[in-house]
Amino acid sequence: MIAFVEGSVAERRLSSAVIQAGGIGYELLMSAHSLAMLPEVGKEAHVVTYLSVTESGVALYGFMAQEEESLFKNLIAVSGIGPKMALAALSTFTPRELFAAVTAEDVRAISKIPGVGKKTASRIVLELKGAIPVDAIGSDAPGGKAAPTSAYKNATDALLSMGFTKAEIEAAMKGAPGDGDEETLLQYALKRIA
Repeated sequence: MIAFVEGSVAERRLSSAVIQAGGIGYELLMSAHSLAMLPEVGKEAHVVTYLSVTESGVALYGFMAQEEESLFKNLIAVSGIGPKMALAALSTFTPRELFAAVTAEDVRAISKIPGVGKKTASRIVLELKGAIPVDAIGSDAPGGKAAPTSAYKNATDALLSMGFTKAEIEAAMKGAPGDGDEETLLQYALKRIA
């Protein structure tokens, strides 16, 4: 198994990157989020990998964060979800967003993943709820340790309805008290935004 690839970024493509290491160019299929975090061409990168061997071939998947790779493994363990659909899920959501959607049993949100209908989204919720370890979302979680609470989700939904972008909300909620109620979290975020 190939645990990681470390070398210079030789090429960036729409859904993959080529990392040159030891005279070999490794094509790594990556989520949109990992591709965005990948250093520019010519710079050194350390990419966590997952080698997939299926009837249709061999593919190497790359992740800039261990949390994303861990969640990828959880997703492909769901019946009917293959590596390509798992990668689509990680391109649609950050690990924290997907974890929050599964925890909240938000089938409608999960249905936004390309190729995922209501039935498959329900299966993802059913099989992953309570099965995703907290380290699968790591420091991306509110407060850096625990899973998003319903108060956190309600506060972010309220901020979205006020017209703030996901990026603004993420920045405003960084360091928010993990045990705060919805009102406390809203006040915290609005003070930071102001």
